Amino acid sequence: MTEFHYDVDADGVAVITWDVPGKTMNVMSFEGLRELEAAIDKAHADPAVKGIVITSGKADFAGGMDLNVLADMRNNAGDNPAQGLFDGIMSMHALLRKIELAGMDRKTQKGGKPTAAALPGTAMGIGLELPLSTHRIFAADNPKAQIGLPEIKVGIFPGAGGTTRLSWKLGAMMAAPLLLEGKANDPKKAKAAGVIDEVVPADQLLATAKAWVLGAKDADLVKPWDTKGYKVPGGTPYSAPGFPTFVGASVMVHAQTWGAYPAAKALLSAVYEGLQVPFDTALKIEARHFVSVLMNPSSSAMIRSLFVNKGALEKGANRPDVPDEKVKKVGVLGAGMMGAGIAYVSAVAGIEVVLLDSTIEAAEKGKAYSTGILDKGMKRGKVTEEKKAKVLGQITTTTDYADLEGCDLIVEAVFEDPKVKAEVTAKAEAVIPETAIYASNTSTLPITSLAAASSRPEQFIGIHFFSPVDKMLLVEIIKGAKTGPRAVAKALDYVRQIRKTPIVVNDARFFYANRCIIPYINEGMRLASEGVPLPMVDRAAQLLGFPVGPITLVDETSLDLGAKIAKATKAAMGNDYPDEAVDEVVFWMVDEGRLGRKSKAGFFNYDETGKRQGYWKGFNDKYPALEGAALEEVQNRLMMAQVLEAVRALEEGVLEDIREGDVGAILGWGFAPWSGGPFGWLDIIGAEKAVAICDGLEAKFGARFKAPALLRKMAETGETFYGPKAVTVAA
Repeated sequence: MTEFHYDVDADGVAVITWDVPGKTMNVMSFEGLRELEAAIDKAHADPAVKGIVITSGKADFAGGMDLNVLADMRNNAGDNPAQGLFDGIMSMHALLRKIELAGMDRKTQKGGKPTAAALPGTAMGIGLELPLSTHRIFAADNPKAQIGLPEIKVGIFPGAGGTTRLSWKLGAMMAAPLLLEGKANDPKKAKAAGVIDEVVPADQLLATAKAWVLGAKDADLVKPWDTKGYKVPGGTPYSAPGFPTFVGASVMVHAQTWGAYPAAKALLSAVYEGLQVPFDTALKIEARHFVSVLMNPSSSAMIRSLFVNKGALEKGANRPDVPDEKVKKVGVLGAGMMGAGIAYVSAVAGIEVVLLDSTIEAAEKGKAYSTGILDKGMKRGKVTEEKKAKVLGQITTTTDYADLEGCDLIVEAVFEDPKVKAEVTAKAEAVIPETAIYASNTSTLPITSLAAASSRPEQFIGIHFFSPVDKMLLVEIIKGAKTGPRAVAKALDYVRQIRKTPIVVNDARFFYANRCIIPYINEGMRLASEGVPLPMVDRAAQLLGFPVGPITLVDETSLDLGAKIAKATKAAMGNDYPDEAVDEVVFWMVDEGRLGRKSKAGFFNYDETGKRQGYWKGFNDKYPALEGAALEEVQNRLMMAQVLEAVRALEEGVLEDIREGDVGAILGWGFAPWSGGPFGWLDIIGAEKAVAICDGLEAKFGARFKAPALLRKMAETGETFYGPKAVTVAA
């Protein structure tokens, strides 16, 4: 299989074209690296070749490294995987350094062959690290293209020279958002940031790159860091201007990661240390820190969940084998916050939307939500007047159910009241096609019971969006007892159309996500009522890698909603209801009028704009704060409250695929992304340790921490959720 094609034109320019067969986007592989090096060697050795242009045969340049390459490096290294990784990474550095040095005489810095990169579209990861090693980067004027180094988002950092080259080229301060945040830019912004050199019309891209190569002088081939006396922009770590930069960067990293993410710290260390030594030594330092991250189980877990498994689910890994069910027209019942968001994401995806509510004013208000988002996009230069008009033109507002005629999908988003939902189900099914799929956006009500109001329960399904719909990436699809495969396929195809990540679960109280989120919030309130200071409860969670603690989260979701859920759950569970202690806190807060952010009073105080002004001290008048709480125990309680529910969901068949459990947890409520999700976290600490923690917590705090039978079995057998010893769960 040929991934790089080599051709020399009449002017003596060798064009190396990256075009991986069978893929819409180029990704780098072992074979690709070998082919690229062979092509570079061939061009350097051929006296007829005056220079080189590296480009792509696809609409985009590259999407990054095939992360399986890194796994293969480690797995093929035998008893010393770290050495295998280091050797493999250093071989990549050697190749890119070969491109950079251009075959020139190192002493005279003459005689090299200029190499330019011509990027027709997106260039991410190694798709940018490779161009950074060339002597000039040209990009097509393609506003949809994204140029950046996103590795930090999947638990690693740019390890093929991108970290070192970008920080030496731009300075630590300017490189920080590109490296530490994984920020990507369109070509014009990338040029303004100094990442690339020129933006040219797409039809002139290759010609412009060739012309530069033919006109390049020896001095154009020498990178700044290969010249004597080069001073890095912004200064080195111990210079007067550089020192504050690294102090600030260290604070920023800790503020964003709370020390839970090894990649960010390693990246900053590589930059800090690398800027104090010669460039080639800096590359070696980068490689050592990169290997340390790859050897950390956190990186494998994040890559597995946020790259491999997320990608597989988005491509339909668990889709039933039925014909395409692409949605053409969707009816959204209810134009409140959720319905308005669903209408917006559907319209943006090019789907015709009928937005229905009981009054036209309510429906128009729902449509205005889309107008507001689009107007904000226009102010940021992300949305044109034409796009705004097109999106809004996709949404028809109405109060008449007859306007749902022709909809092939209905998404109901009315009040969480079974009677109201049953009423709108009957009205909608009276006019929609016999083949239409009907979905409820309920977050708590069992789909099987809601489907009882439908005349076609096999076409009834749950599509649970998370709020705010336009920002949250996860959609939870719930199969009722009679839901058929075509309904599942329709839901999955729809979620793919609106560019979100789906998980499919079976029907049960709270489904999967809320089943885990609610115990997390409840355990936080239990801890607070027991005297653990409110800030400690939240900080304990953040130190575990959660974006917000449970006290902050409950204020965001509102306590009156919690009270409603508690009452409904208690009514359904009767004597088995486990959360009386939490209800005391919730109901008292509601009685005090402290409902959370929406009432500008909750566990926090708020100003008139809704900005938090610190924890409410009045809480400790009712529940006095005590000293001496053990951080580890607080963290174990918060973590196990969620993780054990995930395991129980798997045991009970609510979850059918642990990939969905891990991806859903990270995207749905921000479950410690560094861990790869609940099942990834259990694999990292081991089932034996997890059971020991559970036994200790159960003895002290009760049956909610009882280790599930599956986890206890795994502790005895040494099984894991992933890998060669993966446990088999009976269907």
